[in-house]
Amino acid sequence: MKVRVLGMLAVLSVASGMLAQTTTPPQAGIDSDIALLRSDVQAQKTDVIAHTMQFTDAQGQAFWPLYREYAGKQQTIGDQRVSIIKDYADSYDTLDDAKADELAALMIKFDDARTQLRAEFYPKFKKAIGAKQAAKFLQVDNRLTLLVDLEIASAVPIIQ
Repeated sequence: MKVRVLGMLAVLSVASGMLAQTTTPPQAGIDSDIALLRSDVQAQKTDVIAHTMQFTDAQGQAFWPLYREYAGKQQTIGDQRVSIIKDYADSYDTLDDAKADELAALMIKFDDARTQLRAEFYPKFKKAIGAKQAAKFLQVDNRLTLLVDLEIASAVPIIQ
């Protein structure tokens, strides 16, 4: 079961369910797969945001540097989830109440960090591109996040 869960870690960065094929063992190649897929997904996210937001030149100049900072912090927070899922995979077959409680607390902390990041950056986006555009960006970002969350939720097995 551990190999299956580790194999599903690649889903962390994939909204479309693509998984790069590799001949290396799951644990050895998973970190490089995640990095590659994150890069691909980030490019796709950037395209979706650019297409949906329809920035003026001035808005784009104000938005994109701020977005790169935001996306970097999102990735750092995402690293927490990768770590939690790896920990879950390592203990899947022997999971007890104490470990389940620890993992649940870590996921709550992860969710809180994600919410805090949005709360921290919304005023910055609002100042850069206006409240309406900033709110629109939060909608787009939330939809993209929900797609990734759905992929992860469907890939990681329920506790037995």
